[in-house]
Amino acid sequence: MSFWRFLKYERPYFLLYGVAFLLTAAIFATDPQSSWHWPTFFYALVLVLLWLAAFAAYRYTRNLQAVRQMRSENAEPLSLEAEAYRDTLEESGIAHIRSLNEVHARQKEYYDFIISWFHEIKTPISVLRLMQQTEVDPQSLNEELSRIEHFVDQALYYAKLDSFNQDYEIVNCDLEPLVKDVIKAHSKVFISKRIRVQLELPYTVVQSDSKWLLFIINQIITNSLQYTGEYGVITVQAAAVSEEKVLILRDNGIGIDAKDLPRIFNRGFTGMNGRTHAKSTGMGLYLAQELSKKLGHYITCESAPGEGTTFTIHFPKHHDPYLDTLQRRE
Repeated sequence: MSFWRFLKYERPYFLLYGVAFLLTAAIFATDPQSSWHWPTFFYALVLVLLWLAAFAAYRYTRNLQAVRQMRSENAEPLSLEAEAYRDTLEESGIAHIRSLNEVHARQKEYYDFIISWFHEIKTPISVLRLMQQTEVDPQSLNEELSRIEHFVDQALYYAKLDSFNQDYEIVNCDLEPLVKDVIKAHSKVFISKRIRVQLELPYTVVQSDSKWLLFIINQIITNSLQYTGEYGVITVQAAAVSEEKVLILRDNGIGIDAKDLPRIFNRGFTGMNGRTHAKSTGMGLYLAQELSKKLGHYITCESAPGEGTTFTIHFPKHHDPYLDTLQRRE
């Protein structure tokens, strides 16, 4: 730090000393009861200048020490402004570290998901290779292809999760055709497992993105099919109450254990059912819940072992995701 630059920032102190000395001298000069002595004036001026020089040297030394020790935690700020800047820098540093930790956590999540996805996708591919060496069963072939498509869709939507706000459009969505499209896509599974479908879908329109909402419904139906045995029943109902509209998807499958129920929407959680009854990545319900929240919806679940499971997609009436989108863009 140059001395001239230091003087530039210390200029207010010098002006303060100069004005104070001149005011004092002016008071004595204008006092009719006191005589003016120029030697005394210059003597006082020299003393003030010497004191000012000593003060400037002290301040300059302290500033040099502060600059050299600015990275030390024990460094003392020389002014209120310096203390405020130090606190701001500390807060910024903490926020930066938190952001880095979040980025690293997301990278680890992506890495864990990709590793899990690779292991899961290898299974249907291996089955297809075995089919090449034996007589191909068309039904089994379709099932394995459907599994591959399901895993690919999960990976695609998971990759788009962070950039969701760049790829959606809020429109009025009629729930009935969306549900029927999902059921049609899984028609072969319904037929092969002899699972009945009961639809109670009065005309119900919600504000959402049709593509993402279709994926959400598909994840829940897929989950119900996975854990519902032969001759089971899946019921889909739509209803409107005072505060919200709801889409209820109920099955009479194996149900969910009480200790697993609070965690079924956690990323990568498979629970007892996923480990014992079917292979699962634990990503379907996680993606469904995360996408629902981004659209202004949310999912709840009620279940008990042996009594089936009920998923409810809630569409709050007083939440306008399109308006929220406009406000975020502003």
